[in-house]
Amino acid sequence: MLVVLLAAVFAAVELLPGDAASAGSERGESAADIEARRHLLGLDRPVWERFADWMTALPTGDLGTSARGQKVTELLADPLPNTLLLGTTAFALTVVASLTLGCWAASRPGSLTDRLVGHASTASFAVPEFVVSVGLLLVLSLWTGWLPAVTLTGADGSLASWTMLVMPVLALVVPQTGWNTRIVRGALADQARTPHVEAAHLDGLPPHRVVLRHALPGAVPAIATGIATSTGMLLGGAVVVETLFNYPGIGTLLASAVSSRDTPLIAGVVACAGAVISLVLLAADLLRARILGERP
Repeated sequence: MLVVLLAAVFAAVELLPGDAASAGSERGESAADIEARRHLLGLDRPVWERFADWMTALPTGDLGTSARGQKVTELLADPLPNTLLLGTTAFALTVVASLTLGCWAASRPGSLTDRLVGHASTASFAVPEFVVSVGLLLVLSLWTGWLPAVTLTGADGSLASWTMLVMPVLALVVPQTGWNTRIVRGALADQARTPHVEAAHLDGLPPHRVVLRHALPGAVPAIATGIATSTGMLLGGAVVVETLFNYPGIGTLLASAVSSRDTPLIAGVVACAGAVISLVLLAADLLRARILGERP
């Protein structure tokens, strides 16, 4: 799946107007100069040949050389850990918030609480990350001044303060919490119709205990799979959020690479993000197989 994704990236960049040679040209350069740079970058070779060379070097950890002559691994060394910090923090908070809200609503089926959680989760998922980001900037920065509007970094590339992580994380957590709360609530509703959960209700156990002790363990496989599939949306939203908050992650790097038609750099970013998503999906599949007693 990752190989197909990377092939699609090479093909998509090839279909864009212009290339790295023309995008990096300066005023006054002749067509011969641009053609010479195109030959130097190997852009005069077929795209399938360039893709094959790039994929051959990938298993060794070589992500190629960018159009500006820098190693892609060196360009990703600083922003990738920042993006992983942002994504991991948002993912952890999303899991906690989704499980809490989903279990809370499931313990009161059909009640006002259940309906409010359902409507709120649907509404939050329908709001794009950039809209949430703008709202957070207005409320928490411009109107109240509680948090900085942009992200500042130190000399080593790390965040100047942990408070600069708050709004980017919230911008990712809000939509994904809405999506995953619906998944948790639906999985628990399916479990509520199973015989052992109905028997627990008939025994007079408290609703919250029925949900946590009897329904939730059986719903974990479906919940884990659903949350894992949202990893791609979370990382995709990180590209927009990082740009809005000037966060020093791969989102800004990717936007710059697309504008300059830098195929190796774009492929390197996609490869790292795709590897993370694949590992999360694999972990969810292994967890599901272990709980259900299937052969992984």
